[in-house]
Amino acid sequence: MLVVLTGLFTLKFNYGRKLIEGEPLVMIQNGKIYEKNMKKIRYNLDDLMMQIREQGIFDLGEVEFAILETDGNLSVLKKSQFQNIKTRDIGLQTDYKGVSSEIIRDGKIVEQNLKQNNLTHEWLFNELSSRNIKNVREVVLASLSTDGNLYIDLQNDNPDYVQEIEDDDSLI
Repeated sequence: MLVVLTGLFTLKFNYGRKLIEGEPLVMIQNGKIYEKNMKKIRYNLDDLMMQIREQGIFDLGEVEFAILETDGNLSVLKKSQFQNIKTRDIGLQTDYKGVSSEIIRDGKIVEQNLKQNNLTHEWLFNELSSRNIKNVREVVLASLSTDGNLYIDLQNDNPDYVQEIEDDDSLI
């Protein structure tokens, strides 16, 4: 009963909604972090950086505004010079871009997807051979894009260097 009454209260009265649900808060304005609002809700820099990265932004210099919504999500507006240009903005036509199809998953051929794409085992083994892959079990993932490109990731082909994003404990 209390849930229904709370719902009606927040629906009918704007001040009730603000009281119970809160209101969005500006975290970054004109490219500058607004620490006062962050302190107000005990929101730390790590949370801010994580949510900005989740938006596909890895440089704070690209952010014009960031607003923390009442549901905890961060809405981000990039500075105009960093916003993506859409093909319609410059009048270009685009090709179809569908979902890629997994051909090999965890070292096993996905037969259904191979057939669905009208491909044969011979084609697959020729593709693997051309990339010096001798055994299907070496492949973690092979996926075919709609334009016919085959992406292959092998087991244990980790890069020599991985960028560290953790904090340096010596600063504590």
